[in-house]
Amino acid sequence: MTASTGQERHRTILHVDMDAFFVSVELLDRPDLVGQPVVVGGSGRRGVIAAASYPARRYGVHSAMSTARARQLCPELVVLDGHHDRYVAVSQRLMALFGERTPLVEPISLDEAFLDVSGARRLLGDGEQIAHELRREVRSLLGLDCSVGVASTKFVAKLASQQAKPRPVTGGPAVGAGVLVVDDDDVLDFLHPLAVSALWGVGPATLSRLEGAGLVHVGDLARTPVEVLVSLLGESAGRHLHRLAHGIDDRSVVADREAKSVGHEQTYTYDLTSRDAMNRELLRLADAVAARLAPGGLAGATVTLKVRFGDFTTLTRSHTPPTPVASTRVLAEIARQLALSIDPTSGVRLLGVSVSGLVPAGGARQMSFDEVDVADPDGVGVQRTVDAIRQRWGPAAIGPAALLDPGGLQLRRRGDAPWGPADRDGSVGS
Repeated sequence: MTASTGQERHRTILHVDMDAFFVSVELLDRPDLVGQPVVVGGSGRRGVIAAASYPARRYGVHSAMSTARARQLCPELVVLDGHHDRYVAVSQRLMALFGERTPLVEPISLDEAFLDVSGARRLLGDGEQIAHELRREVRSLLGLDCSVGVASTKFVAKLASQQAKPRPVTGGPAVGAGVLVVDDDDVLDFLHPLAVSALWGVGPATLSRLEGAGLVHVGDLARTPVEVLVSLLGESAGRHLHRLAHGIDDRSVVADREAKSVGHEQTYTYDLTSRDAMNRELLRLADAVAARLAPGGLAGATVTLKVRFGDFTTLTRSHTPPTPVASTRVLAEIARQLALSIDPTSGVRLLGVSVSGLVPAGGARQMSFDEVDVADPDGVGVQRTVDAIRQRWGPAAIGPAALLDPGGLQLRRRGDAPWGPADRDGSVGS
């Protein structure tokens, strides 16, 4: 079995991954914090770390860790709440830079993307030259650093970018190669010493099975007959990992990836313990989801409710209505119905509302509020009117009356306390 097909050998794929993206963007405005242990995340008692600077990582601080634990590891930790809108804006500039090299740009998140630069080699040079020039331009125009992996497959390019990243080291600056090129002839030498956990599709359960069978490194997998892997992991997973262990990945870079779902969730400073409080939050979340569906003219076929209790027990409930949903009113009503079987009195730590199976929203005519129940049962007409008002006058110009308090409309939008609220935000607990 060869490491790549003939077709793959003609491809040059870059995986570009920003270094500590959220923190690095914040430090552009806070140069006084450069070199200090800084994180972006929730600063409250239930906050979670979203990104950590390399000085913070030297203490063992990492993303998805609770802020409380991070502060135990590093008492000098600086916690920044973060500005999601700015990350989106910087990401858009970043993707535009990528698009100047090739139209084949596949964003994976705000701070990483695959680029197929095969067609740009004659004009811009080989993959390594393109990668180095791209890093220089990102640093020059955005003031940020990135790491780039270069290979003929997406899988190997992503692993290469990870190996090119800075490493937190005690007593010195974090440094990395910045660019790592893995030639086709070197793929197996690069892959086989890596831990099996580096492979896509190896989660905790699969890792436990592999290590239980004595398969610790990628090379161990490559030397194991595919039939053995299939018997251990099942047909699909066994063959998938066998191919990856040999460096085989025939997926192409796909530009303009469409979102498969839209959702919002909120962790609360204090548990929600009443149905009234939970219903109010579900309305807030439904409004946020509807606001994100509106710009793309989308609706969701399936509505999903997520509930996490104080002991971290998590429940999900889903419903697929006869027609796709796009309005706050219908989203909130479905979420409330899904929540009827859930008792909040033990304390709800987190709520989430999402829609999946995205399709174009149906047409609607302009109408008065008096016509809503009869002529607009799915709420699309009113939602379009609300969206038009918000587009002209701002997101807080109109919203559900139930979310109005003396401070104005208490709406939730993308990026608002996404990693847990600060203790000062006054989240309702009952």
